[in-house]
Amino acid sequence: MRFLIVALFAITTTAAAQQQGPVGALKPLYQRTRELYLKSAEQMPEEHYPFKPTPDVRTFGEILGHIANENFLFCAAALGEKDPNSTDFEKAVSKAELVKALNAAFSYCDRAYALPDAKAMEQTALFDQKGSRLWALVFNLTHDGEHYGNLVTYFRIKGMVPPSSRGQ
Repeated sequence: MRFLIVALFAITTTAAAQQQGPVGALKPLYQRTRELYLKSAEQMPEEHYPFKPTPDVRTFGEILGHIANENFLFCAAALGEKDPNSTDFEKAVSKAELVKALNAAFSYCDRAYALPDAKAMEQTALFDQKGSRLWALVFNLTHDGEHYGNLVTYFRIKGMVPPSSRGQ
């Protein structure tokens, strides 16, 4: 019986993913990434935003600013728009500024992760490369995942449990 339930769940989940298309399949990953970044920004005390484990890497705050900058850039490519961001958020210094920047960047990206699948297959350019708008979204998610790994390390060095390890 347990096998039957698991098999039915797998079939239903696979069918749902196929029905929702490629952009819809990315959306839960994007929402999870969005949640982890916003929780990270809120959880880290402001006095640790200037922290960096070695001189040659970004501070915690600079990583958040970088993610805000790059989310605008990647999602603008996915939407086929000019990057609307004119601020270098890596230079922001306060927690409030960075939380606001992240919220703005993710709000902008919400539109990109709601693209119709046909639109997502259209071509775009990013970093002097060409690919589909879907490619730009996947690139964004992998980039965000890479830097979330940096934040996890910073949390651990500070003796804190990162949001992804806290459970739901």
